[in-house]
Amino acid sequence: MNDKVFTKPIKKQFEFDQEVAAVFDDMLLRSVPFYKESQKITEFFALKKLQEGGIMYDLGCSTATLLLSIHRKLSSQAKLIGIDNSEAMLEQARKKSEAYGADIEIVYGDILSYDYLSADLFVSNYTLQFVRPLVREELVKKIAKSLNKEGLFIFSEKVISHHPKLNKDLIECYYDFKKEQGYSEYEIMQKREALENVLVPYSEEENITMAKSCGFSHCEVIFRWANFATFIAIK
Repeated sequence: MNDKVFTKPIKKQFEFDQEVAAVFDDMLLRSVPFYKESQKITEFFALKKLQEGGIMYDLGCSTATLLLSIHRKLSSQAKLIGIDNSEAMLEQARKKSEAYGADIEIVYGDILSYDYLSADLFVSNYTLQFVRPLVREELVKKIAKSLNKEGLFIFSEKVISHHPKLNKDLIECYYDFKKEQGYSEYEIMQKREALENVLVPYSEEENITMAKSCGFSHCEVIFRWANFATFIAIK
């Protein structure tokens, strides 16, 4: 289904409800620049990392698109676990998983309090930015603690620049991208208002500093387009 969520006046802050879940795959492809390319890079490292008996967590797995893609190409018997706190998203994920006959675990849960097994890989696609800054660092510490030695945390985030003019230009560049995908000025404005104080992005440097201060030995950007970036952190 095509994303038409913001063609009408907003009445609430953005949330991952039934309306959003129904069009979420289309929303991602049209709202996140080079989304497929960033996911291919994530998938590449995931397939290299996951050995027999390995464990991967996808935090905020939404409709499980990434997990299903990894599952199709996985040569080992690794355990793939997707966690989300939106039942509407998980309903879509379960339908897709059943349709493909995929052996992945879809879990309703809070990524902040979830009791993780020792894992080889954590993935977070545009999820940390929805976690309140006061507890975001605690989550990253928990991820690092739950990873095996040399485990990976791959996360994609919208990023800001602390240079005011550059930040404004990056936003303008992004809005031009959205217009090219068929979104109107009205839809762009509506979504921006709905996300106000819900999505709180960090800069590239702040994300790297956070990862290193939370238990990762190395962190760097492996893909970036304007104000969207994919990071890899190594324990």
